Amino acid sequence: MKRIIAIVCIVLLLLSMVACSSAKKDKYVVGVCQLVPHDALDAATNGFCDALKEALGEENVEIKVEVAAGDSNTCAPIVNAFVADKVDLIMANATPALQAAAAATSEIPILGTSVTEYGVALGIENFSGTVGGNISGTSDLAPLDQQADMITEWCPDAKTVGLLYCSAEANSKYQVDTVQDYLEAKGLSCTQYAFADSNDLAAVAQAAADASDVIYVPTDNTAAAATGVIDGICRPAGVPVIAGEVGICSGCGIATLSISYYDLGYATGKMAAKVLTGEADISTMPVGYAEKVTPMYNAEICADLGLTPLDGYEPIA
Repeated sequence: MKRIIAIVCIVLLLLSMVACSSAKKDKYVVGVCQLVPHDALDAATNGFCDALKEALGEENVEIKVEVAAGDSNTCAPIVNAFVADKVDLIMANATPALQAAAAATSEIPILGTSVTEYGVALGIENFSGTVGGNISGTSDLAPLDQQADMITEWCPDAKTVGLLYCSAEANSKYQVDTVQDYLEAKGLSCTQYAFADSNDLAAVAQAAADASDVIYVPTDNTAAAATGVIDGICRPAGVPVIAGEVGICSGCGIATLSISYYDLGYATGKMAAKVLTGEADISTMPVGYAEKVTPMYNAEICADLGLTPLDGYEPIA
């Protein structure tokens, strides 16, 4: 009897080993939907791909990267194609990409990155930090109270603040609403200037520059892809811009609180590897945040506007 029991145990052990080995695939296919090509999102995608290849082995993963060229509506056909191809995981780079992926599938794991606030992006009330279901990811949210403080620190004589953002990005609206609350509590007058897309950005930015002592641009992908337009209006007008992230600041701003988008994407890639191999359950995986925020300034624009960089800020390389 003992011998029979031992044989049964060995058989069960072998079966469990076979089951475990069959759970892992020889090659994983991952689809990446990136909203727009610009430095921050490009860095996040590169970090994601590097981490995933390092964790799984370059020969064991195929990564399909598709960029929506700044058109939110183009994200849907991209992720729908990924679903039709039955990819093993979707990485959604920016809020519209995440929203499109969430609408496309409830079964394929989805990891977002460069998404500011997941509760706002996905319409989750009282967001607790974990999305649940098939979605998790990383957030690029820098402390908004500190960004509001930057405006008064860099421009202490400012009385009016223009909040310039793209209305198609829900997280941009969240950021400007939050910053406006902080600024109005300081006694500043704030006006929101929303542009629908890059086509009307120039006109809206001009209106903001005409009526504002300083302009705040949040972490906004449409703005990041068109910083030349903002700079071409605000710098000649002598209106400084405080930016939500370093990519925007390098193009049109004087100062920002910067995170590393490469590191953010890299962290997302490590999460993806754990999800794909079964090491982690995406439904219980909390959203991750940048570990470090660095105050930085744009030396060229500061010099042009006659501003002396504040102590504690690093120059943007």
